[in-house]
Amino acid sequence: MANRINGSMIVIVIVSAALGVGIGTAMTRSAAQRAVGPARTSDGKPDFSGIWQANNEAHWDLQAHEARPGAVTQPGVYPEYEFARVPAAPVLALGAAAGVPGSLGVVQGDGEIPYKPEAAAIKKENAANWIDRDPELKCYLPGIPRAMYMPYPFQIVQSTNKIQMAFTFSNAARTIHLDKAEGPPDDTYMGHSIGRWEGDTLVVDVTGFNGKNWFDRAGNFHSASLHLVERFTPISPDAIRYEVTIEDPETFTRPWRIAMPLYRRLEPNTQLIEYPCIEFAEEFLYGHVRKKQLVKRWEGETMIIDITRKVPTGDRFFEWYRK
Repeated sequence: MANRINGSMIVIVIVSAALGVGIGTAMTRSAAQRAVGPARTSDGKPDFSGIWQANNEAHWDLQAHEARPGAVTQPGVYPEYEFARVPAAPVLALGAAAGVPGSLGVVQGDGEIPYKPEAAAIKKENAANWIDRDPELKCYLPGIPRAMYMPYPFQIVQSTNKIQMAFTFSNAARTIHLDKAEGPPDDTYMGHSIGRWEGDTLVVDVTGFNGKNWFDRAGNFHSASLHLVERFTPISPDAIRYEVTIEDPETFTRPWRIAMPLYRRLEPNTQLIEYPCIEFAEEFLYGHVRKKQLVKRWEGETMIIDITRKVPTGDRFFEWYRK
């Protein structure tokens, strides 16, 4: 009996030792992996070349928010309660696919966007008129910083004096100049980016915006006075901390900041695949000026949807295109 107990204890000690060695090895390996720094270019700077993508809900709303039944909603059975709102007619047929996921937000500090009172009123109107006003739905260039956290991958190609970024959405692109470069002849959607290195952090000063972009689908917006300072700091070989300080004296009472990780896409042979939203948006953009309406009725098993397009009168027609 004693021999049997002693034998069992020996087995337990051996197994425990083996487990300890295995756990210790795994912890050592994990620590070693964390200690690996970013890849480096020939001049010793962090090499951000690769395909990256954000993995958060900033695309829907930069600020913390509860899940919502749709980007466009209307009062429900209890109109006095905000939580009881239901999807509005344009998104009803999409069911759960039209919902907005909740988020802790990416706005730093108190989580608030410091709008001026008149700008806060415009933001509220934007949210209520998302379908008509959001430049994304028209496949316009997304602007910076919005292009960085849309739910599409983007590619960075880095050299010693230029960094090129190519975005899936709208075939957008930007160049970060690490050397002297003249600004564009006019303001643009994507702005003008001048970069410099502060240690391992890429700091980018972005100006020259035309003021026609939004930050997200919630109606957060800016004017042509927007000035950004972006900071790209390597966390690991496959993650970058992306921070942006946002300043726009026409729209906000003070500078404010957003921050998030960007993750490297690690699938074998990953590459950008075109998302031809320009073609996809043609009917949305121009279908209402056809002599004969093309998309006007959809009938499913539980729902019939009739669509009547209208053309805004006077200058409102041109304003709808934000030209």
